[in-house]
Amino acid sequence: MAILGGGAVVAVNFVMVQKAIVTTIKQRDSEKTAKTAALSKLEKSQKDLGTATNNLATANKNLTSTRSDLAAAKSSVESLTRDKSDLTDRLGKAQTQRDALQATLAKFEQLKVTPEDIVKLQGDVKKAEEEYAGASNEGEILKKKVDELLKRLAPLITVGSNDVVELPPGLKGKVVAVDPKYDFVVLNIGEDHGVLPKAIMMVARDGRLIGKVQIVSVANTQSVANIMPAWRRGDVMEGDEVLY
Repeated sequence: MAILGGGAVVAVNFVMVQKAIVTTIKQRDSEKTAKTAALSKLEKSQKDLGTATNNLATANKNLTSTRSDLAAAKSSVESLTRDKSDLTDRLGKAQTQRDALQATLAKFEQLKVTPEDIVKLQGDVKKAEEEYAGASNEGEILKKKVDELLKRLAPLITVGSNDVVELPPGLKGKVVAVDPKYDFVVLNIGEDHGVLPKAIMMVARDGRLIGKVQIVSVANTQSVANIMPAWRRGDVMEGDEVLY
């Protein structure tokens, strides 16, 4: 009986141990499965974290690039604004010049003056300036000689004589030198142009009569004339026009 009882106890213990082993194995397998799942989840989380980190780095890079693009765009806008302001100013000036040119053109049209006439006039002015420059140099030398000459000629010349001396119609010239002390002028026209002693010519400036002069001596390309006090309307100056 004791043997049978002991065998029964052993059998019961074996069954209980076997159950415990099976339970332990199941728990182990379950824990292993859970651990594997946890590791897989951790690995996935790490991958997701790496992807998120990369995405964040890309986003930061894009943000930096966007900021640079924004700064460049802002600079471009400021430059365009300045250009617009400059163009607006230039346009305003161009419009003002256009209006002035239109007004000038209107005056020319009223005067029946063509652009070709203006070009020719500019050429004539330039030529006259060149002639005047040369005549001025000669006039300086001539002025030194005519002073004594005038003193000697004065008693022989009667200004305002009744004798009328005619000159070529339309004859014009320029005053190249003025001596206010003795009231005489040097002209850039002379015998070669048809100038004659005692002839009377008008002096004008900007279309306005300044006075009259009477020729007292004539050279080939220049002449000397006295300013006529009775006809003085202003001071005769170098560059004034003389005409007959």
